[in-house]
Amino acid sequence: MELKRVVITGLGALTPIGNNAPDFWDALLKGKNGVGLITHFDASEYKTKFACELKDFDITKYLDSKEVHRLDRCSQHAYIAAKEALADSQIDLTTANKDRIGIIMGTGIGGITTAAEGIIDFAQNNLVPHFNPFFILKALSNMVSGNLSIMFDLRGPNYTTSAACASAAVAIADAYHYIQLGKVDVMLSGGTEAGICELGIGGFNAMRALSTRNDDYLTASRPFSIGRDGFVMGEGAGALILEEYEHAKARNAHIYAEIAGIGISSDAYHITAPHPDGRGAITAMQNALDDAHIPPNMVDHINTHGTSTQQGDVTECKAIAEVFGAHTQEMLFNSTKSMTGHLLGAAAAIESIACIFAINHGIVPPTINMVEKDPAIPDWNFCSNQAVKKDIQFALNNSFGFGGHNISILFKKI
Repeated sequence: MELKRVVITGLGALTPIGNNAPDFWDALLKGKNGVGLITHFDASEYKTKFACELKDFDITKYLDSKEVHRLDRCSQHAYIAAKEALADSQIDLTTANKDRIGIIMGTGIGGITTAAEGIIDFAQNNLVPHFNPFFILKALSNMVSGNLSIMFDLRGPNYTTSAACASAAVAIADAYHYIQLGKVDVMLSGGTEAGICELGIGGFNAMRALSTRNDDYLTASRPFSIGRDGFVMGEGAGALILEEYEHAKARNAHIYAEIAGIGISSDAYHITAPHPDGRGAITAMQNALDDAHIPPNMVDHINTHGTSTQQGDVTECKAIAEVFGAHTQEMLFNSTKSMTGHLLGAAAAIESIACIFAINHGIVPPTINMVEKDPAIPDWNFCSNQAVKKDIQFALNNSFGFGGHNISILFKKI
């Protein structure tokens, strides 16, 4: 069986540094910092008092009050990014075969904002159960894709993936495979997250996963740099339209890039820590190269997972060095999380969009807050504090998640 080619024909982004895909890209190139003090709730007693929240964002400009009431914030974010991606693709949904258009979205912690609101209300009312009738329906992770399916009347495969910080990458991988196998023509895919709430910040604080650099929060997200002490929470969503190549050509669609290969693996080691030798990451990247049938020296750029954690950044670099060897000296690396924070289950979606724009524009956004590179990190070009121009033929996006999930997505210029 001949596998179908899969291309990207639409993009949508809602991020802490831009509320649509073009603004997000412009902010990336300018090195815009999305961090600020938390406003979603009173964080004065929390170990971490800052995050990368959405800016100048009013959901009522996108949805009416009835829809806002019945959707968790993660589903609201997903809708906004999905609507932009569908519009960008210029697919005519009035004439398209909607039985062959599906939705797979990823989220790491789903309706945690709804859960926080319900639990706090329950406790404050002396444990009297006055739950919102939409409580369960808002909290369920699968409602991210379920609501989108209903809102856009898309009747193909429809589900939500959950693989912690690799959730969106798994969603994109699954969508890619459905199209490859000829099961569908088009897939709406990506990820969403809305975890900046009492349970999200408090829970990650308890794990000691978040940065607590409250006295210098503007440089708290500092991948690969000395003094990094954990990731900075972000929120938002990213959506991509994946389409079968001939289907896209037939309707004269604008094609941003092609998905050349995807690699998936498991560390099978620890629930939070990466394998010290990076074995799972090595396998994922090598599998992506094998899937694309290209050698390592054809890859020009890697948007790293780069979360600004002590162990994670070093381990990822070890894995990259193992796969790409001396070619790393010719490559460009970055971590856009230095600007957006870590969007958890949505991270791979917006970072895939960053890779695709890098291919289209021939420039790689910076890694900001590179105050002083950690000596344990190789002397590679991390686009420290400024964007770097380069013709990008192949760009790789790495995503790793708690539970040992590893996914690498390889994009190709077309």
